[in-house]
Amino acid sequence: MKIPAWVSALSVTLLMQAVASFLGQSLPVIAPLITASAGMAPETIGHLQALVAAGTVLFLLFGGPFLLRWGPVLTLQIGAAVSALAMLLVGLGTPAALVVASLLLGIGYGPSPPAGSRILAATAPPRHRSLIFSIKQAGAPLGGACAGLLTAPVAAFYGWPAALVMTVIVSLLAALVIQPSKATLDSERDPNQSLRLHTVFQRQTWLAPMLALRHHPALPPLTVLAVSFAVVQGCLFTFTVTWLTVGHGLSLVQAGAAFACLQAAGVVARILLGWLADRTGKPMRNLLLQAAFGSLIAMAFGAMPEDAPTYAINLLAAATGFFAASWNGIYLAEVARLAPPAQISAATAGSTLFTFLAYLFAPVGFALLVSWSGSWSLAFILAAAQLGVVALFVALALRRAAVKEVS
Repeated sequence: MKIPAWVSALSVTLLMQAVASFLGQSLPVIAPLITASAGMAPETIGHLQALVAAGTVLFLLFGGPFLLRWGPVLTLQIGAAVSALAMLLVGLGTPAALVVASLLLGIGYGPSPPAGSRILAATAPPRHRSLIFSIKQAGAPLGGACAGLLTAPVAAFYGWPAALVMTVIVSLLAALVIQPSKATLDSERDPNQSLRLHTVFQRQTWLAPMLALRHHPALPPLTVLAVSFAVVQGCLFTFTVTWLTVGHGLSLVQAGAAFACLQAAGVVARILLGWLADRTGKPMRNLLLQAAFGSLIAMAFGAMPEDAPTYAINLLAAATGFFAASWNGIYLAEVARLAPPAQISAATAGSTLFTFLAYLFAPVGFALLVSWSGSWSLAFILAAAQLGVVALFVALALRRAAVKEVS
């Protein structure tokens, strides 16, 4: 019995999404140990995660020619190798090394959205598009959950350098595992695509992703909603472990377990809510409702009293992850549906470019707010509240556009 093409495609993209997230989330999970060793303030992890997002933005702007030349699978493999190199640099433990490593870690993550969308858009059955994209995106919280469950205990008991070595091994093994899929999934690559500097950095290259958002009127408001979600998710993923250890007195292992609850709930939610989006046929409406619930629950998570019991922290973390960290698959499926087939990679890169700008600036703003106010809860509540406000304005904008189109 021949395995459907989309099964192989989903396996490759899910694995590489999970591994990319595992490496990316391992950094904030062991941040309290790394920043202390480097003589840096705990909230500095916000600035490092902003550099990770900046690296991803760089790839989304200039990575188009590489994706065309190498094909999506080879691009994912090279991204995994770059991420492994970044984690080795983290092991130097100096502020300068952490800065360079964070930027490289983001560049290594960069291929995942456009390469994954290109692979799945070519193979996923349309009636199951949201579910398949959501399963792929479930790899992100799955990798984060593994970071909380594996990286934190290894760092706590054997030291953070041992945890870094583990992440490097996982990344390189994953790149090796997907090697057999190159023959089929990289078949449409363009070996004649130029990678000269003037081609990569020309104006047309970095404008193409943003111009691709003009191909459908719903792409800009969808991107605005995704940016708002990214602000919440970026702050949650970056600061939860540090906040729980510094503000709530949890051990690194306990905080890692709560982080794993947040991420694991996101795995379940991405699959369940992706299936629901396919069943209802109204993915945008579902995302708006999810934003409203996510905003409220994330505010409750941020407002937890300092003496909250561990079980309550874990439950709220899971509820927050379920609604506030499970939007990505539906969003990417909608981008792929709305964009013309030839523009799916460019539109995905353009839209996710703006979400990663949110990942870049939100942690910086969060860290500055914590430093200025001395309150972690205030920063979490404000980040969560903006999601509800943005969802309301996006819903009104979409309704006005629908009325104008009908009339």
